[in-house]
Amino acid sequence: MLRSSGVMEKNMLTRKMADVASGLRAVRDKVAAASSRRHPELAYFKPRLVAVSKTKPAALVIEAYEAGQRHFGENYVNELLEKGHNPDILSKCKDIRWHFIGHLQSNKINKVLAVPNLYIIETVHSKQLATGLNNAWPKFRKTEESLLKVMVQINTSGEEEKNGCQPSEASNLVKHVIENCKNLKFTGIMTIGKYGYDPSAGPNPDFLKLRELHNKICQELNLDSRAVELSMGMSSDYEHAIELGSTNIRIGSSIFGYRAKKGE
Repeated sequence: MLRSSGVMEKNMLTRKMADVASGLRAVRDKVAAASSRRHPELAYFKPRLVAVSKTKPAALVIEAYEAGQRHFGENYVNELLEKGHNPDILSKCKDIRWHFIGHLQSNKINKVLAVPNLYIIETVHSKQLATGLNNAWPKFRKTEESLLKVMVQINTSGEEEKNGCQPSEASNLVKHVIENCKNLKFTGIMTIGKYGYDPSAGPNPDFLKLRELHNKICQELNLDSRAVELSMGMSSDYEHAIELGSTNIRIGSSIFGYRAKKGE
């Protein structure tokens, strides 16, 4: 009976791995199609696909990596630590690039920065967090010149449960990162936006707001607009986000399948 149960579990994992590869192919096809629908002025970039492996086992991360995926996102510090230090992932996924895309508390900074192959923190929401990352990074960087990539998270929807700085504070926070955090490299701005928006009702106001802030920040701080990324779009709306200029999409369930909510 135990042997039969083990075979069943192995077969289920094999099916899940096959689903991950096919999920990636489907998402990439849709990314390419959405990119072709962008306005010509947005055709200079290829959107980056970040596979969000939240709640999923290391085996599926490895499967996605073997299918060609390199950028992976984690929302929770403990999951990033677990997978980032996983010996199988370390040995089989040499070029993996981790994006931290969840709320980061100052007391967890050192743990996150110690993760091998950390690529970027997408959720810098305050000057305090930016300063903390800036002060801590020299203890972890591999070369004297290497900077920690960061994005500034903005709460475009105004929902209290959402993290991110207020739109009115965005330019000042970006300015703080650029001028006062010499160990950080500002790469763009990010939003989560309101869940469940139906694009058939028109352009997503959160995506439009992030684009508006992108233009405002670049003008006020004299930044090259093509060098400042827009991280917006998830499984339910990434095609729409790409059409509106997203350079970085964060996709979970469309690649890895249904994700049980807490308590299920």
